[in-house]
Amino acid sequence: MTFTRADYEKAAQFIRRRTNTSVQVGLVLGSGLNVLADVLEDRVEIPYQEIPGFPQSTVEGHAGNLVLGRLEGIPVITQKGRVHLYEGYSAQQITFPIRVMQMLGIRTLILTNAAGGLNRDFAVGDVMLINDHINFVGMAGNNPLMGRNDPMLGERFVGMAQTYDRRLRELALSVAAENDLQLRQGVYVCVSGPQFESPAEIRALRLLGGDAVGMSTVHEVLVARHGKTDVLAFSGITNRAIDAIDTPLETSHGEVLESSRILVPKLETLLRGVLRSLR
Repeated sequence: MTFTRADYEKAAQFIRRRTNTSVQVGLVLGSGLNVLADVLEDRVEIPYQEIPGFPQSTVEGHAGNLVLGRLEGIPVITQKGRVHLYEGYSAQQITFPIRVMQMLGIRTLILTNAAGGLNRDFAVGDVMLINDHINFVGMAGNNPLMGRNDPMLGERFVGMAQTYDRRLRELALSVAAENDLQLRQGVYVCVSGPQFESPAEIRALRLLGGDAVGMSTVHEVLVARHGKTDVLAFSGITNRAIDAIDTPLETSHGEVLESSRILVPKLETLLRGVLRSLR
């Protein structure tokens, strides 16, 4: 499915009719992290199914609502749950909300996700600040920027060397230090899912320099950077990657959702601190 600027603007106009809030920051919340949207002040919540063109989430832990409001005095628009390639959507469909956020005026996009820990030093409950990524899905040809380019949305070729904004990363590290929170840093590996990785795949991803692995985020980041939006992203480590066969251990989505509860207060502290710095 291919969208045009008119499709994004149609959805943006629908949202404008529901609220007069002028948004500054976009937030995308991963598996089990939707409760962060519930702390917004002056909340306006719109189900995805009511917004023209918006894809519908089919995964437990992804509520499927767009929430507008204020956090630390900053007007934000929040995806309370995202959709994924493994649900059967195209790369353009899963990034449709990011384009709409850009139409609504966001200057900064902050993303969170639940991820498996590849780095042996990471523990369940750690938060990793993403400083780079390996986009296996995109390199294999499933990329939201493929097809005819609309120069009104962004340039044909997008550089990835400055993807995760240095100033925002420094702000996040400062907030973590002020609140005595351990904030890991590392490389996020994007795979398609929906299966969790095999032990051999885990060992290979680790050798390639990956620190965490998940099934989202990078496509949204590509579209954000295509539209010149600054990006900050966090991975919540919800499970340790299993790198040995014949083990009784097995990763499950239930484990991911349960571990996410540990991460919510840490991520809320980080998000609030960064937003205070943006005022």
